[in-house]
Amino acid sequence: MKNIRCQIGLVAVLLLTLWSCEKNVDITFDADNRTVNWTNAADSSSKALVNYFWNTQQKYFNNTNTGNTQFNYWPQAHALDIMVDAYARTSDQSYLSYINQWYDGVNAKNGNTFLNTFYDDMEWNALAMLRAYNATKDEKFKTAVSTVWTDIQTGWNDIAGGGICWNKNQTYNKNVPANAPACILAARLYQQFNNQSDLDWAKKIYDWMKSTVFDAGTGFVCDGINGNNDGKKSTWSFTYNQGTFIGSALELYKITKESIYLNDAIKAADYALNSNTNSADRLLKDEGNGDGGLFKGIFVRYFTQLILLPDLPEATRTRYISFLKYNARTLWLNGTSKANVLYGTYWKTKPGTETDLPTELSGGMLMEAAALLNNKGLL
Repeated sequence: MKNIRCQIGLVAVLLLTLWSCEKNVDITFDADNRTVNWTNAADSSSKALVNYFWNTQQKYFNNTNTGNTQFNYWPQAHALDIMVDAYARTSDQSYLSYINQWYDGVNAKNGNTFLNTFYDDMEWNALAMLRAYNATKDEKFKTAVSTVWTDIQTGWNDIAGGGICWNKNQTYNKNVPANAPACILAARLYQQFNNQSDLDWAKKIYDWMKSTVFDAGTGFVCDGINGNNDGKKSTWSFTYNQGTFIGSALELYKITKESIYLNDAIKAADYALNSNTNSADRLLKDEGNGDGGLFKGIFVRYFTQLILLPDLPEATRTRYISFLKYNARTLWLNGTSKANVLYGTYWKTKPGTETDLPTELSGGMLMEAAALLNNKGLL
C-alpha cells in the first residue's frame, strides 16, 4: 500500500523474470501424512487474533501482539473480515460482539468517520462492513458502506484513461488496489440491492483495469500506471493484485455469466500459482511484513471464492485446492508458533516472539479459508 512497494518491487521483478516460463505447476511433493483438524486450526487462529491483538480499551486491533497500539486503518478491514468469517462458521456470539465494538472503535480512531485520504483503504473497509451488515443485519454497517461508496466514486477521473486514483492528493496515480476492490464492492452492491448504477460502475472499472493493467496473455496484473505522473506502467507483481482482480472478474461472472470473466479470473489465478510462488517449494512468496504482510491473505480470500464457484472446471478446482491445502498445511504444521498461534511472513518458518497485524491476518485468512473449504467437503 504505502511504502512497501519501494521495498519489494525489485524482488517482484526478479521473481517475475525467473518464473515467466513456468505453466500450471502442480503440487506433488507434499509427503507429510500428518492430518490437520481445520476447524480447530481456524478456531485457534481467530481466537489468537482477538487474544493478542485486540485493544480492549479503544476497540480496534493493535499493530503487534506485543502491545504496539499504533492504528493503521486498512488492516482493520481485514481483521473485521476474519471476525465475520469466524462468526459465520461458528455462530459464536463473542465474535458478534467484536464486530459491533469494531464499528465504534475504528470509526472513533479514524476521526469519527470511515472516510479516508486513500481510496483503497476505504474500499477494503467498505467491503468488510458490507459483509458485517450481511452477518448482523445491523443498519449502521449498511449506512456506513453507502457513505463510503459515494465518496469512493469521486476518485474517478480521465487521467491515464480513467480509473479511480489511489490517493485524494495524487489524482494522477491509478492502481489496482484503488480499483479492483471498488469493482468488487460495486458488483456486490448490485447483486444485493439491484441498483443499475452499481453494475455500471463495476463494469466501467473492470474494463479500465483489463485494458490498462491486465495482460490477457499471461494473466499478470501489474500494480498500476502513472504512479510517478509519467504515464508508465508499474512492473511490480503482488499477490493481492492478482487476488482482487480475480475477485472482480468473479463477481461480474456471477452477474452476467459471460465466460470471458471466468477465463480472466482463471488466467490471473494461474499467473499467481506460476509466478508469485517460490521456485524451491511452491509456497506463496514472502512479501515482507507491514503492508506486504497482508498481501497473501487477500489473494487467498478471493482465490478461495474462485474455488467455490460451481462453474469452475473440476480439473482446475482440484489443482487450486491442492495448492491452497499445501500452503495451509505448511503454514500450520511448520510455520506457526503454536504457543500464541503467531504467523510469519514466510509460511515455512515460525516467527519470533512478535508478529505484526498484517502478517497475522494473512495467516488467519488462510486458516479460515481452509476451514471453509473443509466444511464444504473440498479439503
